[in-house]
Amino acid sequence: MGRVTERRKVLRIRDGAVSSRPDTLVAEEPLEIRLNGRPLAITMRTPGDDFALAAGFLVSEGVLGGQRDLRNIVYCAGATADGSNTYNVVDVQTAPDVVIPDITLERNVYTTSSCGLCGKASLDAVRTTARWPIADMPPVRVTPELLASLPDRLRAAQRVFDRTGGLHAAALFSEEGELLDVREDVGRHNAVDKLVGRALQNGDLPLSRTILLVSGRASFELAQKAVMAGMPVLAAVSAPSSLAVDLAAETGLTLVGFLRGSSMNVYAGEDRIALRAAAAQG
Repeated sequence: MGRVTERRKVLRIRDGAVSSRPDTLVAEEPLEIRLNGRPLAITMRTPGDDFALAAGFLVSEGVLGGQRDLRNIVYCAGATADGSNTYNVVDVQTAPDVVIPDITLERNVYTTSSCGLCGKASLDAVRTTARWPIADMPPVRVTPELLASLPDRLRAAQRVFDRTGGLHAAALFSEEGELLDVREDVGRHNAVDKLVGRALQNGDLPLSRTILLVSGRASFELAQKAVMAGMPVLAAVSAPSSLAVDLAAETGLTLVGFLRGSSMNVYAGEDRIALRAAAAQG
């Protein structure tokens, strides 16, 4: 849509020198997601990849599980009172045989932390609702050296961040370290939804032999999205939350935090980290 960035005039002060100049900012606009014509959720996002974002969101909510579950996604014409299309409302049409959960204000008990419904019920619901139990997947082994190489590669792929400095990013890597996809958004959860949605649209779910890397912290919400998409490894350059660690331990997700340089903390699923024998004994 060409609305990823916007220009604003700023007063710039550097070492006592004052100047006026335009600055490039990341765009932030609301996206309303409708499911078969019924309003479901509103998220603040960076415009772009909106269909993938909606599809990925519905994977994390347990509505969509594969390409065949999705019939169509369209922007809603007449989204405003005057009948114009803002490109801020999308309607996801599911296949006829997809079971739709009851869409109420409470929504599902395993919804995101921003809805204030996290807790033991959320952990249990994600574990029991996940279509592809991570603990039952083929083994994936990654070395600390491979993990340590990923943040620099993610940073190099952040094209919009270079212009704005204001975006989160999520990247999908193969277990051999190949960069498969990268998405940016003002919300880190949206960036992950865009990755997962693209995978669903391409028929690539579950992502059972991949590594998800996020540019910020690892919240319960991001761990939930990784589990619901069948990703066995989630790595973050910053800290995880306590509930994210609990969810990782409950589901078998490998959770890595503070991935900076050659240092990292493994909070759960350490069996997937291929350590040298001497290092493991120390």
